[in-house]
Amino acid sequence: MDLTSFTQYVLSGLVIGVIYALMAVSITFVHGMMKIVNWSMGEFYMIGCFVQYLLVTRFVGPDLWVLGIPVAFCLVFLFGMGIQRYLLRPMFMGEAERLDEYATIITITLMVLFRNLAIIIGGPYQYSVPDYFPPTDLGPLPISGNRFMALVGTVLILGVFYFVMKKTWAGRALQGMSQNRIGIQTAGINVRRLDEIAFGIGVGLAAAAGALLAPVFLVWAESGSVPTMKGFEIIVIGGLGSIPGSIIAALLLGLIESLGSVYISSVYRDLFGFVFLILILVFRPNGLFGERERLA
Repeated sequence: MDLTSFTQYVLSGLVIGVIYALMAVSITFVHGMMKIVNWSMGEFYMIGCFVQYLLVTRFVGPDLWVLGIPVAFCLVFLFGMGIQRYLLRPMFMGEAERLDEYATIITITLMVLFRNLAIIIGGPYQYSVPDYFPPTDLGPLPISGNRFMALVGTVLILGVFYFVMKKTWAGRALQGMSQNRIGIQTAGINVRRLDEIAFGIGVGLAAAAGALLAPVFLVWAESGSVPTMKGFEIIVIGGLGSIPGSIIAALLLGLIESLGSVYISSVYRDLFGFVFLILILVFRPNGLFGERERLA
C-alpha cells in the first residue's frame, strides 16, 4: 500500500469519526447534565432524518436542504423540553424511587413508542433523500458531496456548541449544574429549567445529526439504531460525561474501523469497535478521559 492510499484511508476514518462524534456528544451531554442514560436518543435522530426527508422532498427542495438542520433541532428541542418536564422531572423532585431504573424505563418506553409510531405513519419502508452536491475531493480522498457537507455541518455544529457552553451565561450555568446541582441552586439558578434546556439540547443535537446524515444513509423507522450503538460505544471509550473524550473516541473509532476494514476485512468492520471497547474497559475501566466518582 502506497502513502497516498494510506492517507485516503486515514482521512476516511477521520471523516466518519467526526460524523460519529455529534451523536456521541448528544448522548454524553445528557448524561453529564442529568446523570441519566437516554436509551431513546436514536429515535430523536430518526425524527431528524424524517424532518429532513419531508422538507427536501415535499416542501423546500434540495437547494434549501440546510433549513432542515435548524428546523429539526428546534422542533426536537421543544419536544425534548416537554418530555423532560412531564416525564423525567419526577426523578428530580422526590416523586420517584430508584432513579436510574425510572429513567431507563421511561426512555426505553419512548424508544419503543417512537419507533412504532414511525412504522404506523411512514410504513416499514426505507426512504432516500436526494443528493445535494456532486462528489468532491478532500485532499487525496474522493468523497461524496453529501458526506462532505455532513462533515462540514458537524464541525460547525460542534463549534457553535463549544461557543455556547464556554462563552455564554447559559452554558456556564449548565456546566455548573453538571458539577454541583445543589450548589448552583443555592446561587438562585432555576435547576428545573436548566434540566429542560439540557435535555432539549441533547436530543436536538441528535436530531441535527439525523438531518445531516439523512442523505448519507437511508431514512426509516430504525435508522437511529446503528448511530445509537456507535454513540454508546464512543461514550464508554471516551469516558462517561466527558465531551472531549467523546470527540477523541469518535475519531479513534473511525480510524480503527477504516484501517481494520483495509488491513483485515471489511466484513468485521463493526466488530473492530467492540474489540477496542473491550480493551479500553480491561485497561482503563473509566474510559480514556473518565474519572472515578467521588463518594465523599
